[in-house]
Parts: sequence; C-alpha cells; structure tokens
Amino acid sequence: MQHLLNWILWTPALGIIGTLLIPGKAHNTIRIWSLLVTAITFAMTILLYCQFDQAAPGMQEYFNIKFPWIEQFHIYYSLGVDGISLPMVLLTGLLFFLCILSSWTIEKSVKSYFALFLMLEASVFGVFLALDFFLFYVFWEVMLIPMFFLIGIWGGENREYAAVKFFLYTFAGSVLMLVGLIALYFQSGANSESFNILALQGGKFGDEVVTLFGTDWNFGILVFIGMFIAFAIKVPIFPFHTWLPHAHVQAPTAVSVILAGVLLKMGTYGFLRIAFPILPEAAVYFRDWIAWLGLINVIYGALCAMAQSDMKKLIAYSSVSHMGFVMLGLAAMTTQGTNGAVLQMFNHGTSTSMMFLMVGVLYERSHHRWIVRPDGTKGFGGLYTKLPIYSIVFIISMFASMGLPGLSGFISEALIFLGIYKEFTTITVLALIGLLVGAAYLLWMFKRMFFGEVIPSVAGYHDMNAREILYMAPLCITVILLGVYPAPILNIMKESVGSLVQLLAKFQ
Repeated sequence: MQHLLNWILWTPALGIIGTLLIPGKAHNTIRIWSLLVTAITFAMTILLYCQFDQAAPGMQEYFNIKFPWIEQFHIYYSLGVDGISLPMVLLTGLLFFLCILSSWTIEKSVKSYFALFLMLEASVFGVFLALDFFLFYVFWEVMLIPMFFLIGIWGGENREYAAVKFFLYTFAGSVLMLVGLIALYFQSGANSESFNILALQGGKFGDEVVTLFGTDWNFGILVFIGMFIAFAIKVPIFPFHTWLPHAHVQAPTAVSVILAGVLLKMGTYGFLRIAFPILPEAAVYFRDWIAWLGLINVIYGALCAMAQSDMKKLIAYSSVSHMGFVMLGLAAMTTQGTNGAVLQMFNHGTSTSMMFLMVGVLYERSHHRWIVRPDGTKGFGGLYTKLPIYSIVFIISMFASMGLPGLSGFISEALIFLGIYKEFTTITVLALIGLLVGAAYLLWMFKRMFFGEVIPSVAGYHDMNAREILYMAPLCITVILLGVYPAPILNIMKESVGSLVQLLAKFQ
C-alpha cells in the first residue's frame, strides 16, 4: 500500500491506453471500461482515507513517494498526501466516477471523449498529490489539454469561443506561476530542495530583494502577486472570473461538474499548498485585499446569478459567489476560518455538482435551459407535478447550495463566519447579503420551474431513470451526512490546517 498514491494517479492514465485499444464502434464497451477504471480509482481513494493517520501532522510519510526525475535541475517525481489534499483527492475520485455514469448518453466521438476524461482525472490527481513544484506545474498545465478539447468539441453552439477563452485565461495565469517557480528556484539557491514544496515553506524569503526594471522590490511580495493572479484566475476571483460563465454554459454536463466541483478548487488549493505556506509574510500583508476581493465575489456573484434566465449560467455565477466564501475563510487565517474554507471546498464540490447534474438531466428531456425564455415566456412550469423524484433531488441540491441547516453547506459557511468575524467584522456583516441574495435566486428559479401549471412542453417529460438516480444518490447521501455529522472530513484536515494557521500566525 506504500505505492497507493502511484496507483491512484496512474490508474486513469493506464485506463486511457485500454480505451484506445477498444474498437471505436464498441461504445458500450468503452463506457463500461471507463466506468470500471474510475470505480477502481475511487475505491483506492476510499482505501487511502481509511489508512490515513488523522493524528499525524503534515504529510503522511508512509505514503510519500520520491525519486529523481530530471536530476541535473533537481526535479523530483514526488508525491504526498495530508489533511488538506486528501479531501480533494476523495472529491476527485467520487465526481469522476459519477460523471462517467452521467456521460452514458454521449454519442459523438465516444472513444475520444472518455479517453480525454480519464486524462483529465489523472492530471487533477497529479495537482493534488505533487510535492515537487515543477511536477505540480506540469500537471497543472496538462489539465488544460483535455479541458480545451472537451469544451471545444462536445460543447454548445459557442464552444470554440468558450474553450479558447478558458485556455487563454488559465494559460496566462500559468505563465505567471512559471515565472514565480523559476524565481523561487534561483532565489533558494538552485539546489536539491529548490523545487521541494515542503522545503520552500516557512517564510524564507521575507527579507529578500530583487531588482526589476532598475528598481528594488520585495521578492516575496512580487512573487506572491504573480502566484495570487495565477490561482485567482482558477478560483475564479473578481475580476478574473469572466471565462467561467462561458465555459460552464458551453461545456457538456459532466465537464461542467468537473469544472465547478474540482477545477475551481485547484485555485484555492494552490493558495493553501503554495502561496500561503511559501510566502506567509506576503499572504499576511495582502490579507485585507484578499478578504475584500472575497466579499466582492460573494455579493457580485450572487447579484449576477439573480439576473440570469439560463439555469447553467445562474449556477455558474453562484459558484463565483460560493468560492468567495472560501477566500474569506482563507483571508481570516484562523483555525475556524481555514477549516471552514477547506470544508467548503469539499461541500461546494458536492452541492454544485448536484445542481449541474440536475440541469443535465432536465436538458436531456427539454433540450433547453431557459428558466424564462428571451421572449418572456416560461421555459418550464409544473415540474413538481410531472417529475416528483427529480423535484425532491433538486430540492436537496438547492438547499445544500443555499446552506440550509442540516445540509453540508451550512456547516462550512458557519465555520467561515466564526473564523472571520473578529478579523473582519464589517466584511462578515456585508457577506450576509450574499447569503440572502443566494437564497433569493435559488428560490426564484425553483418557483418558476416547479410550481404553477404544467406547460405543454413539460407534459411529455418522464421522471429520473435508474441510472440518473444511481449517480445522484451518493451526492444526496454525502450532503445530508456531512450536514449532520461533518467529522469525517473535519477530523482528517485539523492537523494540517492547524500547522498552516500556526505558520501564518508567526507573521501577523
């Protein structure tokens, strides 16, 4: 089991080879093979969770893997897992498995679709498990390739525009990250530890100065700004968010799920793993700015969601708002706030995935996503009468996204508010506006779609089938279980979060 991380990372990659060997016309065989690969991978993430030592701080040495990769530049193939990365690994394994099930109706270039999906899974695992900064960057960049094609080939009418915009925004951030990576490598002495993420941590660059354009700059602050923009684009943080609604609206359902459920978390994970622990002085210096940007995300995203008449675009902007809460928790730099932020990363991944999957279920029946059509007529009406099972699952996902007590979103948002109140009281009060507007736009959507008379186009819809219930049930169980008893996730993160908070406290 010492090589469990290797198996988790490379099983999807091996699955790509199997997918390519299957004849292109054997669509069901390709689907079953891909489902089997993601099921085995998810099972291994659960095994990792079961063997994880919750009392051990930092990286779990038993699972660490490290050997030279490009020796002359001190680049290592180094993998590890701790209480911050494990929830993301679990979330990735779960969502990719469910997304394969939800993609069963894909008929266009089936082999290519599932091969790219497995490639995407392997690259995401690589980001969450890498302990070498160069390796982290490689996986971060590789992720762009399958996402670009999944949106650009299987997306909606404006898929090419959405795919190019997604690629250019993320690649621009990646360039800034690469500059920061190179700067850290040389500033740390270009030695065997210069790409080691753990070795770089601890605030070693606070007093360093670098000359740029004939002017002396604080090295840590300059590099942090570049890193911040790189990760902010992925979150996304205002004003770097404009790629997200286009990508979500045009992407096929399963890709939207992965985009909102996992890829956005790569940005906040970058803050937790790279920016904050390596450059804690700069993180503390900019914490007020981070908090205010988080607040803008919360309110601006909620108000934009309120204005949407397309279901997918509404949920896309709701993700901008909810990720703002994560940034508020990170800016607090307190135990409660950071725990809440990490838990919200997991909980938002499940609740928003439910919402996007529900949009996909309805789209397969209606072939549109209009809450209110451009001509002012209702896109849906009386769904509760015609689709009772669908309506119940939708209610659970909506209330989880809203943060209703008893469901997972409430616990994480409550912890975030507990963590930020003393640090940013004004921001805490203003952030409540985002919660109120969030409830308003979700209830507005539900009222128009599910209540009232059954409109003619809805009369022929059939309720959720067994496959759809099968991939929604695990998410329903998760949001209810973690809403009542969040300890399974909180217990694994507490030691790692505590260590990060203690490090940041030294520089406050």
